[in-house]
Amino acid sequence: MNKTDNQLLLIFGASGDLTRRKLVPAIYNLLENNQLPENFIVLGASRTNMSDEDFRTSVVFENKFLKKKIESLSEEKIREFADHFYYQDLGSDYDTSYDTLNAKVKELQQQHNTGENVIYYLSTPPALFEPVAKNLKEAGMNDQSNGWKRLIVEKPFGYSLETAKAMNTGIQQYFEEDQIYRIDHYLGKETVQNLLVTRFANSIFEPLWNRNYIHHVEITNAESDGVGKRGGYYDGSGALRDMFQNHLLQIVSLVVMEPPISSAPEDIRNEKVKALKSLRIMKDEETLKTNTIRAQYMESTIDGEKMNGYRQEEGVAKDSTTETYAAIKFFIDNWRWRDVPFYVRTAKRMPTKVTEVVIHFKTPHHNIFHGKQMNNKDNKLVIRIQPDEGILVKFGVKVPGQGFLVERANLDFHYSSLAETKVMQAYERLLLDAMQGDATLYARADEVEAAWEFVDPILNYWKNGEDVRMYGYAGGMWGPENADELIDGIGNWRNPGPNLSEDPGYCVIC
Repeated sequence: MNKTDNQLLLIFGASGDLTRRKLVPAIYNLLENNQLPENFIVLGASRTNMSDEDFRTSVVFENKFLKKKIESLSEEKIREFADHFYYQDLGSDYDTSYDTLNAKVKELQQQHNTGENVIYYLSTPPALFEPVAKNLKEAGMNDQSNGWKRLIVEKPFGYSLETAKAMNTGIQQYFEEDQIYRIDHYLGKETVQNLLVTRFANSIFEPLWNRNYIHHVEITNAESDGVGKRGGYYDGSGALRDMFQNHLLQIVSLVVMEPPISSAPEDIRNEKVKALKSLRIMKDEETLKTNTIRAQYMESTIDGEKMNGYRQEEGVAKDSTTETYAAIKFFIDNWRWRDVPFYVRTAKRMPTKVTEVVIHFKTPHHNIFHGKQMNNKDNKLVIRIQPDEGILVKFGVKVPGQGFLVERANLDFHYSSLAETKVMQAYERLLLDAMQGDATLYARADEVEAAWEFVDPILNYWKNGEDVRMYGYAGGMWGPENADELIDGIGNWRNPGPNLSEDPGYCVIC
C-alpha cells in the first residue's frame, strides 16, 4: 500500500452540495478504515459567511448524507471527527487576494503539524478554475520547495475542444500538468478499474481481445430518472456532453487500450490517450447521419404516475433540441480493432438504472451446429459497472435429450459475494489516490482533448447539419425504435434488467 503523507485538504466551494454529499462521507470512510495520515486537516473556503463551528455543523453534525455513518458513534467521537474541519470566508469573490487564506493555511499547518503538503480541491464552476489557480500562484501557494501541492478539478472539462484547450492552457500557466488531477468519479468505480484486470490478468480473455474473435462491443449507460431539477444545466449540456464525452469514453479507452508497459500511472494513461486518438473521427454528414441518433423522452405514465416530457421539465426551453438519448456507432483505426463496430448509448428516463459493457464474441469459424437453435447464442462477456456489480459470461451448453439443441448458460461473479471485502466508494478511492500522488484514475490534458476531438464533429452536426432529426421516445422505454437501425444486420441492443444474471429461461451456474 502506498504511503499517505501528512497533509491539508483545502476545498474551494466548500459550502456547496458536493462537499456534504460526497467529499465529507468519503473522508469519514477513509478515517474509519485507518487510511488517513496521522496529521490531516480539511479547510473549507467559499463566499458564504461562516465560522469554523458553522461549517462543522453543516458538513458533520447536520449532514444528512453522513447521518447513518455516525449515528452509532458517541458524541465524543463525532466531535473528534468534526474537529478536523475549519473554514475561511473568501468574501464576495473567488478572484481576490489569497494572502489571508494563505495565512490561515500556515496557521493550521503549524497547529496540527501537517507539513506543507496541500491538495486544493476546486468544487466550483469551471469558469473559476483559472482565477483560483492564478490567485493561488500569486500568493505563493503553488510552491513545492517544502512540500507538494496538487490541484483537483471537477468536470465538466470544457464545453467543446476549443474551451477544453483554453481551460487546460489557463490552469497550466499556474500549475504543472503533473500537479493537476481532473476527477471523473466513474473511474473511481471498482468495476471500471476491473476492466484492466479482466483484460490483462486473465489468459482466457487476453488472447481473444481483438478483431479476430470479437464481433462487436456494446456499452449502455441508462438512468431511470429524468433531468429533475437539473433542467437548466442539462439543457445547455445534453447526454453527449454530460455522459458520453467523459464517463463513457473513459470506459471505451479501457476496453480499447493496448497493454501498458507496467501498472504505473503514466504507463496506463499513455495507452488510454493512444486509444482515444485511435477513434475514427466522423466528419462527413452522411456518416454522421447514419451512425448517430439523438432523442428526447416524451410525456408518459410509469407505474400509474404521470411523468413530464423533457420539454416540460423546469428550466428546459419549450423548443429545446437538447438530447436526453444519444446512441453512437463508431470504429477504432488500429490493428486490434479494425472493422469491429462499437455501439455506445446513454439516456435518461429508461426502464432501469444500469451501466454495462458487453463484449460480443464471433461464432466459431467452423460451426457444426446450425439452425434456429443457434440463434442469439453467441458468447458474451458482460461487465456490469452498476448496479449489481459483477461479471457475467454467456456460453452455449447442450440441452439434455436427443440431438444437439444448444441453450445458453450463465457463469457469473458478483462483487456482493465478497462479504469480507469492503468496496471503496468512488470519491473515497479517488481522494485517497490524490493524497498518495497516484494519478492513474485521473484524466490528463491530452486525454480530455482527444475525447473532445471525437465528440466535437457530432455536436456540430447535430447543431448545424441538414436534415438532422430529433426523435422522441416514451419515458420508461428503451429509447426510439430508430436506434435499432444502428445495429442492423447484427441483432438488437441488449436491454438489461436491474440484476446482472436476470435472464429468464436460461441456466445459471454459480
